[in-house]
This record gives sequence, structure tokens and C-alpha cells, in this order.
Amino acid sequence: MTRKPIIAIDGPAGAGKSTVARLVAERLGLLYLDTGAMYRAITLAILRAEIGWDFNSKDCLAEISDLLDQTLISLLPPNSTDQPVQVWLNGANVTEEIRQSLVTSKVSAIAALPQVRQVLSKQQRDYGQVGGVVMEGRDIGTEIFPDAELKIYLTASVKERAERRQRELCAKGNQKEIEIETIMQSISDRDYQDSHRTIAPLTRASDAIEVDTDGRSITEIVESILDLFSSLP
Repeated sequence: MTRKPIIAIDGPAGAGKSTVARLVAERLGLLYLDTGAMYRAITLAILRAEIGWDFNSKDCLAEISDLLDQTLISLLPPNSTDQPVQVWLNGANVTEEIRQSLVTSKVSAIAALPQVRQVLSKQQRDYGQVGGVVMEGRDIGTEIFPDAELKIYLTASVKERAERRQRELCAKGNQKEIEIETIMQSISDRDYQDSHRTIAPLTRASDAIEVDTDGRSITEIVESILDLFSSLP
């Protein structure tokens, strides 16, 4: 094997993949790649272009394909450990904007489009050609890097994920508190979309190790994944 090891972390929305993957990468001195941020950036670009959402229309799909050809996404390391990966779209930092609720509500539909997945999957594989990557998303262990040395399927109950999201919104100063039931329904809807799409649906790879994050601290989860990595042959 000529490349460095790859850790693939998959799982549903809100399971803690981004935080855990970033911390694991820091501890191991590996590159952290948030593939979900890439799909969010494309979704933002489509929203800005006001293309529309009729994905049964050839004209709509053609416009999206043209937009993909003109879109440049860059992922850069954060300036400090408490920041997320910095996401740049066509030369502008959109790290905060891609986390807005409108983008969140549309990203699953965009991620299901074949032309979008083709473009971003190639970019993701290019990042991992030499290895040394902790990559997280929905299909890393099943589609992008099925030969990853360590595959983790990070999960949590819908209720737990909804409570985390509610706390996150409050921490960001959201003036109007969103009911937990509303957040739970949104997460359930996204789970369904992600797991039932035709191309690269969210599913646990047969050789992935499931890690349930309910009631566990970030430190506990990170340490458990580091232990699994250290035990690799």
C-alpha cells in the first residue's frame, strides 16, 4: 500500500460526525475533510442562482450542470481549534452561510442529483489519493473509500440529535426558540431522504463499526475511535 491510512466516518445528520472527525484528525495529525460542507456549498450556489427545484425538468438539470462547471469549492483548515473547516465558494468564505436553515432543508435533494455527486465524489477521491485523511459524510465507507482502513458509523437517536440542534441554535443567539418536536420531525425527514435516495444512500458499510453517541461525551467518543485506530494491524 502506497498511501497513508484513511478513516471514514459516516452517519445521519446531527450524530456529531463533524466535531468527532475534526478532533480525531487533530489527534492523529491527519487531514480532516467535511464532505457535507461541499454539498452545502453547492446547494448555496444553486439557491443564489435561483435555478429552481424542478429536477424532472431537463432545463433545470442543464442549468445545474452549467453551474457546476463554474463553481469552485475550497476547504481550508480553521484558524483555531474551536472553528469548523473554512468553506470557500468561488473565492468567498461561506462557512457560516452554508449552515443556514434554508440550505439545510435543501441539501439532501441536491446531494441526490447524479451530476452533483459525480463532481463532488471525484474531488473527494482526489483529496484522499495519498491518504492520511479523516473523511466524514453519508457514503464515505460505502462509495468514496470502500477500502478505508477504519470505517465508523456514528449514530444517535433522533431525540438526542434534536436536542443537540436546539442547543446549537440557542448558542448562536436564535431569537425564536424552535420546538423540539419540529426539529425532530425535520431530522426524521432528512434521515428518510438520505437513506432512500437512489444514488449512494446513507447506509452502514458491512465492515463499519457502529458507535452510538447517545449520552456520551465528545471526549469519550474520540478516545474510542483512537483506540480502534491504534488496534489496526
